[in-house]
Amino acid sequence: MANTTPEGWILIGGFIVLTVAMAKPFGLWLHAIYEGRRTWLSPIVGPVERLLYKVGGVDPAREQGWRGYAVALFLFNAIGILFLYALQRVQGVLPLNPQEFSGVAHPVAFNTAISFVTNTNWQSYGGETTMSHLVQMLGLTVQNFVSAATGIAIAFVLIRGFARRETRELGNFWADLTRITLYILLPSCFVYALLLVFLGVPQTLAGSVAATTMEGAGQVIALGPVASQVAVKMLGTNGGGFFNVNAAHPFENPGDLSNLVQMLSIFALGAGLTWTFGRAVGNTKQGWAILAAMLVLFAAGVSSAYIAEASGNPIHHAAGVDPSGGNMEGKETRFGPAASALFATVTTAASCGAVNSMHDSFTPVGGLIPLFNIQLGEIIVGGVGAGLYGFLLFAILAIFVAGLMVGRTPEYLGKKIEAREIKLAVLAIAILPLSILGFTALASVMLQGLEGLQDSGPHGMSEMLYAYSSGTGNNGSAFAGLTASNDFWGLTLGIAMFLGRFFVIFPALAIAGSLAAKKPIPAGAGSFPTTGPLWVGLLVGLILIVGGLTFLPSLALGPGAEQLAMLRGQTF
Repeated sequence: MANTTPEGWILIGGFIVLTVAMAKPFGLWLHAIYEGRRTWLSPIVGPVERLLYKVGGVDPAREQGWRGYAVALFLFNAIGILFLYALQRVQGVLPLNPQEFSGVAHPVAFNTAISFVTNTNWQSYGGETTMSHLVQMLGLTVQNFVSAATGIAIAFVLIRGFARRETRELGNFWADLTRITLYILLPSCFVYALLLVFLGVPQTLAGSVAATTMEGAGQVIALGPVASQVAVKMLGTNGGGFFNVNAAHPFENPGDLSNLVQMLSIFALGAGLTWTFGRAVGNTKQGWAILAAMLVLFAAGVSSAYIAEASGNPIHHAAGVDPSGGNMEGKETRFGPAASALFATVTTAASCGAVNSMHDSFTPVGGLIPLFNIQLGEIIVGGVGAGLYGFLLFAILAIFVAGLMVGRTPEYLGKKIEAREIKLAVLAIAILPLSILGFTALASVMLQGLEGLQDSGPHGMSEMLYAYSSGTGNNGSAFAGLTASNDFWGLTLGIAMFLGRFFVIFPALAIAGSLAAKKPIPAGAGSFPTTGPLWVGLLVGLILIVGGLTFLPSLALGPGAEQLAMLRGQTF
């Protein structure tokens, strides 16, 4: 643990404690919306909710089966992709464009439209030099809200699948989407944005200001409605930054307090949903067990990343560079190795692409941790909603393994887990390696794919692997050396983001429909306990084994080979 500090470990430990402390308060709030109960916001928001139902012709009391829910969800998101694409293309003739940006080019507009609708927020452009204020607000920020709400809605459906008995009704997509947006995301982001403004994040419709540096040079500083987008990008685990360097920019992340608040907000709703799950199925210990498994994986990852970054680069040490500060390449001096490693682990444990340091500049092992977090499906707390339903897919596989161990038909929360559920869970989990490894292999032999690389050797391999992992995993962060704005990268990453979102959602909905229709089975002497340390250990072990067997060869060719080369004095 060379060069790690007590302050760094206190920061990491304190963050984990605060995450646990947030779970129940946010879980209670989410559970009230899950059940459709009246809340303290109902007198204010209720009239708006009823008006939206009236205008949309929606009967919120009319519930849908999993197929009807899936159709409504897909249509809504397809329209969102088309609208956002068109908005970018005609940006040059629209108002609220003080910098007079022209329309966004086709490959970037296509990629960005899919990116923000799928809650990925991969950015093949510089935000402050490409998008007008109108596109930032009406296009990107709106999708930050509704894509996050969509993820939470899917989590609600899967929870209902476990909680309900002998029914095909799983809720109403339009009602879930509306209530989540109006009662959770909008009010919390309104307060959050005000806090960010207080901490120094700008919120204005001005285009830019001219400044004179200490050296006497002129500089144009971009401004805009930053706080509102930062609030929802963090709380909704979207990640798309107003500025190109994201949360490393002092206007997005002014200091230590804003850095901590932003990291906590990334985990807030994801942790809360685990408690909501336990409450909905009638046993909060079930939710705490899931959160415990998530945090075991998180603690292992952040510890490894911090040790790697604090230890620095041995090549620099051999050259006489003072190693006491660790690896500071690509990091803000405001944060240093501990806060940077923590932020990188948080943002990739959740499906949030925000960054306060450049992952491309991490040591090989330090960069491997964010990459592996994404490849696991970002189920370590995960994106809002997506983390929980992704984790429950692994729980279904784990209970199947447990059933084999005890020699009886597996059951989870009173529901038999049969061939249909296992096949659907495997189908949803398998889409990640099929997309990530398939597209990486294609890019490695295509000239247009290789043209985007900044570095050769294993680090170039890591850049490609990270890009498709981030796209398929709906994360959005990148190894920043990759230039992904040409037609090949725009198209393939767009397809990867689409597959990683909807080809996981639809099997999850089908599982929910299958579970909800089942008769409950009382627990017996042979039932596998799913609330204690043995269950947590089984979950963690299964996730690591599946991830390790699937991605270890590719990780060995990328960060693994680069780590060995670094120890021998070679860089790329």
